[in-house]
Amino acid sequence: MPSRLRVRLRATLTAGVVLTAAAAVPGPARAQPASAAPLFEQKVLFKASRDPGYACFRIPTVVRTTQGTLLAFAEGRVLNCGDATDIDIVLKRSTDGGRTWSPLRVVNEGGGDTHGNPTPVVDRETGRILLAETYNTGRADSDHCDVPCNRTPHLQYSDDDGVTWSAPRDLSPQILPSHWNSWYATGPVHGIQLTRGAHAGRLVFGVNTETWDGNRVTANHAALILSDDGGTTWRVGATDSWPLAADGSFRQKSSEVSLTERADGTILVSGREQEGTDLGHRSQAVSRDGGESFAGPFASLPGLYAPQVQGATLRLGDRLLLSCPGDPDRRRTMMIRSSYDGGATWDSVDRGTVVTRDWSGYSDLVHVSGSTVGLVYEGGTADARDEIRFARFNEEWLAPRRGADPVTTDRALLAPEANVLGGASTTPGVLGGALRLDGADDAVRLPYRDQLLLGGRDFTASLWFRYTATGGEQPLLWMGGAGTSQPQVWLRAEPARDRVRGLIATREGVRTVNTASVQSSGARNDGAWHHLALRRGGGRLTLFVDGRAAGTEDVPGSVSRNSPFGVHIGQRMDSRAFFTGAIDEVRVWRTALSDAAIDQVRRTHSGPWLSTVLWLPMDQVTAAR
Repeated sequence: MPSRLRVRLRATLTAGVVLTAAAAVPGPARAQPASAAPLFEQKVLFKASRDPGYACFRIPTVVRTTQGTLLAFAEGRVLNCGDATDIDIVLKRSTDGGRTWSPLRVVNEGGGDTHGNPTPVVDRETGRILLAETYNTGRADSDHCDVPCNRTPHLQYSDDDGVTWSAPRDLSPQILPSHWNSWYATGPVHGIQLTRGAHAGRLVFGVNTETWDGNRVTANHAALILSDDGGTTWRVGATDSWPLAADGSFRQKSSEVSLTERADGTILVSGREQEGTDLGHRSQAVSRDGGESFAGPFASLPGLYAPQVQGATLRLGDRLLLSCPGDPDRRRTMMIRSSYDGGATWDSVDRGTVVTRDWSGYSDLVHVSGSTVGLVYEGGTADARDEIRFARFNEEWLAPRRGADPVTTDRALLAPEANVLGGASTTPGVLGGALRLDGADDAVRLPYRDQLLLGGRDFTASLWFRYTATGGEQPLLWMGGAGTSQPQVWLRAEPARDRVRGLIATREGVRTVNTASVQSSGARNDGAWHHLALRRGGGRLTLFVDGRAAGTEDVPGSVSRNSPFGVHIGQRMDSRAFFTGAIDEVRVWRTALSDAAIDQVRRTHSGPWLSTVLWLPMDQVTAAR
């Protein structure tokens, strides 16, 4: 679209917005009466076909002003959906709690460059809305910014409830140290103002940055940016840095951090973890001194399933909320998960509340009123970048806090009991009882523990199964991540292809993904018990079905690295397939058992104990103690 026409359209769209009065912003939201009805409603907020002048909208953020107005920001991408093209920061306002929204207005025009990563924070003492953002030289194609990328932080503000905005000013002299000389990103998610303790009134937002030595990136940094004078001056506070090895590998790259002030005044910092060798796609740190320092380095959360994507946190009464897709590999299934212990633990995906099963990506959360929350997120039926949606929901709509799941015994050394999901029940097994799974939501999930990690070692997995299904994917055992690029081990039946199959995917070095799979002939879906084992050892990957072996060459690398990590019986890690039938005597050893030892397990149900990683007899289900 010609630039003159774009300017004319924008001038038309930014005219004539009427302000209405709204209630003052309360403190941390408290639960509504138990009789309140569940509320959920949503609408499309930004979409290229509805907002002329843009090819794509991404990176939504939202805050509530002291006058009760919701301000939803996004990147308006002019030429295409690339991250480093001509990008404006755009805004829509709502004065009725997100039910209706103003036309689009441009807050900061890129003019051919990238002006993005909107990071708003409200000073509730003055009413000023501050908007941190990041600039870099734009490009006409859809590629990423060259490395090193010339990113610089800027800030503008509004003193009239978001109607007009100051000219941006460069914050580089205050918050861009000389060694942060490559990637630099504000947010992108709302910042916070502290309300408790010695630093009450302080404004805080997060950044992530990189260091370039003239040849390569040598370090990643996650940091908090602080202001004690209402946003006039800023400085770098808590910083966590992780070096990059010469081969490009690193443990963590905490980025796109979301901040929440907990009830005790500490700051919980939740970040996206990108391609580090530590397990998990999300990590956390805590500041106990108002953002001056972190109490310890970021720690990854292997059992919190999420793709590599930004997420948002918000305190709602005595629970914390996390908005983030729930698929561990791909950006889809936006959901809200809760923590009831200040973020020490988070609901698993089966306990979260699904917003949509569409493709979904970046998001932000805001208090609307009482226990009503607003969620702005990227979503689409074909691609997560199709549109930006705004959803309103209340605490009654969220899944209520669930009691402990039933459990089944894990006889491995010092292992906790495994969780039984979906109502799975016992049935006669090959040895005592077994678990019957309904193919809908029945499964067994093991709590995360380091002993379950097989890494690059040899191993043997063994189980018994019985089923009659003629179609669908029938997962039996899953250990690791999900998707084509994540380390994993699995066993499953594929009746439509008349086979049973085992697979390992490994990560070797920084980027190399290796895969090896082996299969049987025959699906074994005759309703009788069959024994299955998968062994990695001696340079081979071997599948044993009822004592018959088929093998292939092993591939180097770790089967438990980088990605979220889960161990599931009867369920894919991404919950996209469940087993219909019965499973018994699931065992995994951190060693390659001999052919004779595997046959002994099959014939006598006995095997070595000291190298046992997990051992599920599957013979009983009991209430959690």
